[in-house]
Amino acid sequence: MPYKELDNNSFVFSLDIGTRSVIGILGKRENDKIIVEHMETEFHKKRAMYEGQIHDINSVADAAEKVKLALEEKANCTLDEVTIAVAGRSLQTNKVTVYRETDPIKDIDADLINSLEIEGLQKAKHELEKQSEEYTRYFCVGYTVVHYYIDDVMITDPLGHRGHKIAIDILATFLPQMVVDSLYAVISKLGLEIKYMTLEPIAAIEVAVPENVRLLNLALVDIGAGTSDIAVTRDGTITAYGMTSSAGDDITEQIAKEYLLDFDEAEKLKINLNKENLQKFSSIVDIPYEIESDEILRRVEPTIRKVADLIADKIIEQNGKPPSAVFLIGGGSQLPWLDRFIAEGLNLPKERVVVRGIEAFKDTVLTATPISGPEYVTPIGILTKTLRDREPDFIEIYVNERRFKLFQTKKLKVKDALVLTGFNPRKLIPERGKSINVSINGSKRVLHGEYGEAAKIIVNGEVCNMESDIKNGDAIKIYPAKEGRPKTYLLKNVLPLQNKIFINENPTPQIYNYVINSKIATQDTVIEDGDHIKYDSIKNMSDLCLYMGVDYGEYIFKINNKIAKSDQDIKNGDYINIERKTTGQDLQKSINYPNKKTEPKGGEITIKCNDSIIKIPDKKDGVVFIDIFDYIDFDRSKAYGKLVLLLNGRKANYTDSIKTGDEVRIYWDC
Repeated sequence: MPYKELDNNSFVFSLDIGTRSVIGILGKRENDKIIVEHMETEFHKKRAMYEGQIHDINSVADAAEKVKLALEEKANCTLDEVTIAVAGRSLQTNKVTVYRETDPIKDIDADLINSLEIEGLQKAKHELEKQSEEYTRYFCVGYTVVHYYIDDVMITDPLGHRGHKIAIDILATFLPQMVVDSLYAVISKLGLEIKYMTLEPIAAIEVAVPENVRLLNLALVDIGAGTSDIAVTRDGTITAYGMTSSAGDDITEQIAKEYLLDFDEAEKLKINLNKENLQKFSSIVDIPYEIESDEILRRVEPTIRKVADLIADKIIEQNGKPPSAVFLIGGGSQLPWLDRFIAEGLNLPKERVVVRGIEAFKDTVLTATPISGPEYVTPIGILTKTLRDREPDFIEIYVNERRFKLFQTKKLKVKDALVLTGFNPRKLIPERGKSINVSINGSKRVLHGEYGEAAKIIVNGEVCNMESDIKNGDAIKIYPAKEGRPKTYLLKNVLPLQNKIFINENPTPQIYNYVINSKIATQDTVIEDGDHIKYDSIKNMSDLCLYMGVDYGEYIFKINNKIAKSDQDIKNGDYINIERKTTGQDLQKSINYPNKKTEPKGGEITIKCNDSIIKIPDKKDGVVFIDIFDYIDFDRSKAYGKLVLLLNGRKANYTDSIKTGDEVRIYWDC
């Protein structure tokens, strides 16, 4: 049914259907002022509602009909449209934590954060539905991110950061569809059409919190009979809702116990505490009392503090900290001392916790008959919200050609639609192509595929994003993100084979003797899933001596013209000079360097190595001892004792020449 704009020049009929009563108002708007022409109140004849939820539809409809008929008589008109509000105590809040593994080499962007928030909201909604005795659908009416974490460390804003994991604590509030359906059922029995619906906390804020201060972090508390409903605002929007099941009735019951009064008499006494300093009453056993109000308050002070502390604790839970100020409305807010105790619980100056009655808005709300007190803020707020707001209560949208209804308590965005539709938020973020797992010198490593394409969001034919606004009738198309392709890795992409050091000015690779699955590899060998890669490297002086086949004590080593210690590290680009201690002769003139490339000579030599016969291609400059390691399976990446090199039964060096018929033994002496 299309939305029809209300006529400002005619009466608007609003109903506040509460737990104990139904309040109806006829009013209109003239310029910037709200004019309340008529008001009518009818109490329920029996307990037809519990904590804002309608249980007996017929009984509630009877009370509402009496209000409607009385107003029609007063205004001499026929009412066929009504505006209503859903009780804040009907809202259900759930706090959840969700996390996502992230690419540590890629910045965390807004799409990832939004995707995680959607996942959190869907999780919170799903948990509430599981807790329901019967299947219940929920509308998300607001949420706030309490904390962000990167790699389990709390952070204020993860945007642009990097890490292996991002997590959020999210506090979300939902409205059960059953509550909305029961209100519609009551209104249907009255023969009325609902033209506007909002939430009671939103309506109350419309009156109780001036527009020029809504950017502040504020809390509005509607203290009723059985519950205290809380709404937290920030940046002009309600960010969280809460409720405590402790309110005015707790005080009434305690007064009844202290002075042996029935509940109704105790309620009258409680209300009168704020009006007179001396109270006169009699108990159910006819004991007369004449007692000061302060004395009664002192007797019930622990209960008042309990109610105040529960409210303060809930505000901090929803807001994460004390707000800048607190506005109290509802009949229960008039109890003396309650505002002061709430201020103490929040560690706020007492003047920052204020009771707001309708009389505080005499410049903007005009009434034909005198109306005062905080209990009328919400009913008049419903009227005011209706007259000032021209947005519909619900909007209908289409997501991938399916129709959905959203409850519009704020400006809705694409991501709000995704929460309701159940779209998998992980499909919004492109995944890398298939990874491969390899082992490098015994350590596991994952080589990731290429990045995929991000999801595409189209609203009414135009490319948008998750933060784009949506309105009634919008058609949204979502194309899931595409997974990236597998990536081809060569050995030179995995190992820093380009790293070099300079030994007596000879360029020497820091990494050498690289093999894959025990087979000799080249820099351009393609890496495959499950490969075992091994290599030798020159990371320190011990590695260098092993590579050269020399004893540290027999030579003088200099790194970048400074004497090198026996445990000194060697870095890419270092210049190393080696001189024999005994003669000072430069080794560059006396030894052939291992790993120095030589041209093949042609043919091959045959030797015996550790009792096995091996053949080694001959080279132009001849074969040296270190060449043997390219043709045998012997791990030198870790030391298992002293390395023993024997050539024809004698101690050998890496640079010793090898020829056909030689017998070689290589082993660790433990």
